[in-house]
Amino acid sequence: GSKDGSILEVNVSPCPTQPCQLVKGTSYSINVTFSSKIESQGSQAKVYGEMLHVDIPFPIPEPDGCKSGIQCPIQKGHSYSYLNKLPVKSEYPSIKLIVKWELVDDQDQMLFCWKIPVQITS
Repeated sequence: GSKDGSILEVNVSPCPTQPCQLVKGTSYSINVTFSSKIESQGSQAKVYGEMLHVDIPFPIPEPDGCKSGIQCPIQKGHSYSYLNKLPVKSEYPSIKLIVKWELVDDQDQMLFCWKIPVQITS
């Protein structure tokens, strides 16, 4: 679903095997290398937990891509490393789900979108 960019690499750490075992009360590092097909002044991350084909918004501390390793404005044809944290709150239920992470440009078009299966555990 990445219309305005293409993903070169996604790294979730620590996550040696899939589904990722996300331990409550822990933070995970997200690193996405992507190249942009467009120019954009800014970018916003949108993160969801996907359960039974329903997207539940998943709050992250810093949704602004320009404060997450991306040098803005975004230039067409350039590659960027997007860095962020995925905090797993202790009040989250212990379930299996899909995390969907999107980064959108000024026009709300996707620079990248990726999904990863996870298991939230105590």
